[in-house]
Amino acid sequence: MYSFKLPDLGEGIHEGEILKWHVAAGDRIEVDAPLIEVETDKAAVTIPSPVGGVVTAINGAVGDVILVGAVLVTIEDGQATPPIAVEAPRPLEAPRSLEAPVTPARLGPVPAAPATRRLARALGVDLQAVPPSGPAGRVTRQDVERFAAAPTGPELTRPKLTPPELTRPEPVGRAEAPTPSGPAAAIPFYHLPPMPDFAQLGPITREPMRSIRRKTAQRMVTAMTVVPHVAHMDEADVTELERLRKAPPRRGEEAGGLTLLPFIIKAVSAGLRDFPQFNASVDPIKEEIIYKQYINIGFAVDTPRGLVVPVIRGCQGKSIRDVADEALTLGEAARRGALAPHHLQGGCFSVTNVGAIGGTGVIPTINYPEVAILGMGRVQEKPVVRHGEIVIRRMLPLTLAFDHRVADGAAAARFMTQLVRRLSDPYALLLEI
Repeated sequence: MYSFKLPDLGEGIHEGEILKWHVAAGDRIEVDAPLIEVETDKAAVTIPSPVGGVVTAINGAVGDVILVGAVLVTIEDGQATPPIAVEAPRPLEAPRSLEAPVTPARLGPVPAAPATRRLARALGVDLQAVPPSGPAGRVTRQDVERFAAAPTGPELTRPKLTPPELTRPEPVGRAEAPTPSGPAAAIPFYHLPPMPDFAQLGPITREPMRSIRRKTAQRMVTAMTVVPHVAHMDEADVTELERLRKAPPRRGEEAGGLTLLPFIIKAVSAGLRDFPQFNASVDPIKEEIIYKQYINIGFAVDTPRGLVVPVIRGCQGKSIRDVADEALTLGEAARRGALAPHHLQGGCFSVTNVGAIGGTGVIPTINYPEVAILGMGRVQEKPVVRHGEIVIRRMLPLTLAFDHRVADGAAAARFMTQLVRRLSDPYALLLEI
């Protein structure tokens, strides 16, 4: 008997949502045949079977979130199952204070949905101490709410947890102010009221937030909570750029027949070289700014499952044609749901373009832990003044949203001024890069 566990799907991935089972109990499966489709916050992946045999049991239904290391399926492969050595439990140490200790119900990761974990953090509840009522020892939202509402006393003491993003290791050699804890560690005046019963007002339908939509919600809440956003707006005259990219390519030229995106990415790459503060991340625990010596740029792709941001690596060393080809390949894979996890990792800066759909502008949300993102609106013909005369030019609205912890408005204005100059003179941009 072979017990197959959810494998490690990439750096920083601890769980996945079941999208589709390719087998059922009783089916015979071959080695490397599709077993299950799982979606993480990075991508959807199809996991093949490592052995052949008869499926005896599957664990989890479509929509369930499973932890890395949890048993997905058992397969009768004709091999004897070796005995499992169980380590004897170690006695708990005596409490070092007069307060009643919290005795965890289990060791290791606690099976719980991301929404349940967020609720526990908000209520200051240690999931290890919550008695589970869900299948396979899973802690549910109701378990957390029940635990939080229970009175404290000698039999039950709930710890006051400090969110990890608010704690800092004490530096050696200088005194630090006490780390906030208890009510002081929470966001001041923050209160999440219960959702009204909208069904009393009329018919409603409910749809679970799953897969990419749920992950997007988590990342956006994190970004808007942690990062102090500032937006700087400008317009680029892309009349010559539009003429260049739409012209048939001539010998020795690489611009003809390209979209606007690769030019934007290359112009941004040049700007990040000159303004490294926008090619960085903030470590709030160590209070450090991490400057990256490479330029990986992500671009937003609208897919049937939601917004994903594949990453083009090493943009500073690639030609416009190389960037265009890679963007086309990654965009098509994103819409098919065929991106690998590494295609969505390692971004330094992101660009998003709503112009193809419509809109005169956009204020985008930073793709945390990056510190800046460029939003593009629709290119429009506008009357502008050139050399004292009104002429019609094609103008591209641009918005740079950036983290005010790493840069001030002056740096953003200079970055955008250079970006506008490069896009307005595409021939100089081609020579520069």
